[in-house]
Amino acid sequence: MVYDCLMIEDEAPLAENTCKYLNLSGINAAAVSGVEEYLEFIKDNTTRMILLDINLGDGCGYNLCRQIREETQVPIIFVSCQTEEENILLGLNVGGDDFICKPYSLPILLAKVRAVLRRYSAGDDRIISFGECQVNMKEETLFKKGEPVLLKRMEMKLLLYLIRNRNRLVEKEELFKEVWQEAYVGDGTLNVHIRKLREKVEDNPSSPVYIITEYGKGYMFRLAKEN
Repeated sequence: MVYDCLMIEDEAPLAENTCKYLNLSGINAAAVSGVEEYLEFIKDNTTRMILLDINLGDGCGYNLCRQIREETQVPIIFVSCQTEEENILLGLNVGGDDFICKPYSLPILLAKVRAVLRRYSAGDDRIISFGECQVNMKEETLFKKGEPVLLKRMEMKLLLYLIRNRNRLVEKEELFKEVWQEAYVGDGTLNVHIRKLREKVEDNPSSPVYIITEYGKGYMFRLAKEN
């Protein structure tokens, strides 16, 4: 599942109220209480941005931010009552993008979240390159060896979804829901689309290096870690 915003906060009422407000405002938000719950969350989900508390029940937000930064450049906003200048600077220096002080105004928090998501979405016009292929995420085009490759609509939707969730196992049920948006799509339909994609992007479709099968579970688009 892809969320717009994940809040990592061990104050359950605050997390619940904030996520409820964001969801009512059109931001698909979820919350976890700490480091362990976050690690479980990202096994099956991804998020476009993170709201991160500093003092967590089972760890330190600064350390978790460093850990997240080793894997992804997803925007991170620290949310904390530790408002001293050194705390804010430390949060930014370990990889945070912004800092919001508690207690916060929900409308102001929403405005900041929306601003980050707009910038994040604007980044989707960048080119993702792998092997001899280049995908323009905004224009939804695929080139291989500099030549355009024609994909059918669902093939392109599937490729873009896998790329946006790269290096994460995406289960079949999630693809049915998020790509086809239909519960009754079967394995056969998905398998045909995966095969067609491999024929168009892989050098050797019978031995893929990008679109990887996790048998009985789903697929992963494997891409080397980006800078």
